Amino acid sequence: MIKAAHNILLLLLIVCFPSLSQTQSRLLPQTIEDTAFWQEYHEPHPVGKQAAANEVRSIVADDNNNIWIATAAGIFVKYAKDKTWSPVVSDSENGPSYAVAKDNKGNIWCGAWNGVYIIQGTKLLKAEGTEGPVAALCAAKEGVYALGPKGIWLWQNNHFVKQSYPVARSVRHAVSDNAGGLWIATDVGLYHCTPSFTQYFQKTNELVSAYINGVAIKNDKTVWAGGSGGVSILQNGKKVKFLKPEDGIPSVNVNCIEASPEGSMWIGTNVGIVRYETGGQHSLRFSRRWLLDDKVNDICFDAAGTAWIATAKGVSAIKKKRMTLTQKADFFYDVTMKRHVREPWIVGQCRLPDPEDLTRWEPEDDDNDGEYGGNYLAMESFRYAVTQDKDAKEKAKRSFEFLKMLREITGLDGFFARTIVPVSWGNNVHDPNRTYTEKEIAEELVKEPRFKPVEVRWHLSKDGKWLWKGDTSSDEWCGHMMGYFFYYLLVADDAEKKIVADHVSKVADHLITHNFNMVDVDGTPTRWSVWNPGKLNHDPEWAPDRCQNSMELLTFMKLAYFMTGDRKYQDQYLHLIKEEHYLENMSHIADQNPAWFIYFDVILQMYLYPILLHCETDPALLKFYADHMDHWMEQHKTDKSPIINFFYCFARNKKEGLAASAEFLRDTPLDLVNWGIDHRKREDIRIVHTPVLDEVQVNKLPPASIRATVRWDNNPWRAVNGQTNTEREPVFWLLPYWMGRYLGMIE
Repeated sequence: MIKAAHNILLLLLIVCFPSLSQTQSRLLPQTIEDTAFWQEYHEPHPVGKQAAANEVRSIVADDNNNIWIATAAGIFVKYAKDKTWSPVVSDSENGPSYAVAKDNKGNIWCGAWNGVYIIQGTKLLKAEGTEGPVAALCAAKEGVYALGPKGIWLWQNNHFVKQSYPVARSVRHAVSDNAGGLWIATDVGLYHCTPSFTQYFQKTNELVSAYINGVAIKNDKTVWAGGSGGVSILQNGKKVKFLKPEDGIPSVNVNCIEASPEGSMWIGTNVGIVRYETGGQHSLRFSRRWLLDDKVNDICFDAAGTAWIATAKGVSAIKKKRMTLTQKADFFYDVTMKRHVREPWIVGQCRLPDPEDLTRWEPEDDDNDGEYGGNYLAMESFRYAVTQDKDAKEKAKRSFEFLKMLREITGLDGFFARTIVPVSWGNNVHDPNRTYTEKEIAEELVKEPRFKPVEVRWHLSKDGKWLWKGDTSSDEWCGHMMGYFFYYLLVADDAEKKIVADHVSKVADHLITHNFNMVDVDGTPTRWSVWNPGKLNHDPEWAPDRCQNSMELLTFMKLAYFMTGDRKYQDQYLHLIKEEHYLENMSHIADQNPAWFIYFDVILQMYLYPILLHCETDPALLKFYADHMDHWMEQHKTDKSPIINFFYCFARNKKEGLAASAEFLRDTPLDLVNWGIDHRKREDIRIVHTPVLDEVQVNKLPPASIRATVRWDNNPWRAVNGQTNTEREPVFWLLPYWMGRYLGMIE
């Protein structure tokens, strides 16, 4: 019998996927309560348009949360209610400035090229008694110190008195020891100066290096000195610990250190800020998402706990507010509806003429609008399943209608488009129509023998209203089918189920009619949509796609059979398993040649597993798919991806990976601009070529807060990513969130 024969085959294949431990399968259900957490976000505050004004060297907040800065162009203030900066000193006196400080009376002190200025309320005074430029200021109980290349002075009884501390002239920073003395950072070491003695630290068993830029005292009385090489931590004049790149310092160039009100230590470097918590954990903030420039010169905190960052290109404020995941979901959903929906109901990224201005955006097409449309459809389906909100049902239906329209608009027998745009867009699209010369074709064919020169990608619809894009790829298929599956399962009523089934049968029939290829208007297969056994099993150029595409085609046939009950799809499915060895091909996904691994395929596989495991009824096949997915999950646990974790939990009826999923959902920034992220400049990680051989990646998975804005088919380990002129749609976050809610893993 056919069933017996393929069961024997399956028993042979199943040994490729040993079951996971019984302990794992007995894990207790996991649920997180949606309690409030601190959500950080960035506010940029550039200082005018001149580069010198934006070279911010020192920063301080006063008692009214006004922010004062010393820049290469002078002293400026931003009052709490203002968005712009105002110069403090008149143009004739304004010039290079180096330090600002606040004394215990709330007065602001400014160290400049020509001495010291004092701001008392609304009065600006020029303090006399110093000589030359003042590079550092330090407010202490005993008064305010002014330090520069020509000496050190202490302000007492309304005048400066020169001090006789024997220190180097290259003063970079100073902080009070709260006992009548100073810690002074210089180019040649760290000094502890008191009225009775001066202690000098320079030796390599005391400091990482003698070049010290900043010093701070933690609430445990340890002294943190940062400079070239990293951070030296001292207590009672003795080394406690060094912090270097291997300890999380992103750059050997440390410029400043500041203790936060909560007791964490913020370290400013040439590659952003690293924060060390009391428990030893550390986190990084770098790139334009968090800072106007990665070179951090100074840090201060206002009364609200906001961190104000002096960078080489302006001032950045890292703020925080309490949020729950529910509130974050509402925020992201609002952004989706405001800026990421275009007609007829396509949810995707938008183009930003100016990434600093989110009040202006333009809709943008994408090669994978269909795939990402499937993600959006799935998200709305889970939102409806959790809430029974009619709005979610209506939007899920509109999303399905768009995906169905991609087939209907072509006028072909089941062929569907990648995307559509209004005809008014003209050539303002990606991959506009073009021609190829014979020489260009020759060049491409040598690079890629499977290359297909598609000159007309965009076609006019019959009604003249739309342009539709052809040359549809296999990833579109996977995204579509995943979306249809969840819509059918979670949203559609009986009448709608018939419509979905009819649509799926038409696209599946297209494959059967064309020998398991997707055939474009030119009568030939599209470049990537090839599932033909002759190609996958016998053409060496298709060997890299054999395992993945075999899994895809089995899924498409199984879903069509599940929805329609038409035996022809099941017959094709079994034929592909028995005669064409597609199940055996699929079994090698986990051990395929590393030269062929691309991260995109991981997500395509993720789309397919729930379909196979839900729609299959044969026990042997079910065991094969379950073991296959378990093995796949083990390989990708280190990705700490909520979408992978929740798809796995849905498909396998488990509750695993919750901690990593919750951490991602909380850590994801509210800023969705796809800022460029370049981890290559970091010295706390290594550049590697794994898991993808031909990509530059990092050896430590970046948390969500310091990745480029996520699209799940992008490799999360990539060292360089981002496209600053776009804002990504937050469906990447909303889909796993609503899946977690549906699974009962997020309350």
